Amino acid sequence: MNAQSQLQPKSSSTPDQSGEAKSGRVLIIACGALAHDLVRVRDLNGWDHIDFQCLPAELHNQPQLITGKVEEKIRENRDAYETIFIGYSDCGTGGQLDRLIERERVERLPGAHCYEMFTGSDVFSQLTERELGTFYLTDFLARHFKRLIIKGLGMDRHPELKDMYFQHYKKLVYLEQLSDEKIEACAIEAAEFLGLEYEKVQTGDHFLNQSLKVTVNVASSA
Repeated sequence: MNAQSQLQPKSSSTPDQSGEAKSGRVLIIACGALAHDLVRVRDLNGWDHIDFQCLPAELHNQPQLITGKVEEKIRENRDAYETIFIGYSDCGTGGQLDRLIERERVERLPGAHCYEMFTGSDVFSQLTERELGTFYLTDFLARHFKRLIIKGLGMDRHPELKDMYFQHYKKLVYLEQLSDEKIEACAIEAAEFLGLEYEKVQTGDHFLNQSLKVTVNVASSA
């Protein structure tokens, strides 16, 4: 089951085609890699007016498809929501997603990079400056590393691709949201597989929570 099929709106006042529930409702179209974290933070805050539609995380292996998929979701849902936010950074679209966001006049979640939503701007800048060749894992990506990275990039069938893809990386940084030894073990295993130096940065939900609070405030003032 992919992330998209698991996410159902929490609120009983789900928008319908008549637009009756449009007032005050917010839709976030996001990457499936953020899905469970976004839902967890929303539910903890009781933000029942926010719904999510998350596209498969596998799209990161085909970034040329992301903009088209996001556009489909915007147009399918525009009449049912007062505000729409996009939970993607450029993500390899070569500026196409930026142009879509400007053209469709929708908002974007705060943070220039997806990982910045977990770490905050200052920490992410420090990590980048300390080692530009850093590969990042979140809880979701650590749990699904074999499916999304090894199999998704074809390294299970063509081991030689590992050196091609990761030759410029030196470090793997695991951004830990939940303190779970099993998830961290997956992150350590990933670093060993890639032959990268391992580092863990505990992020929790603080900055992701702040990002969604900004979203709520922007939507409220719209």
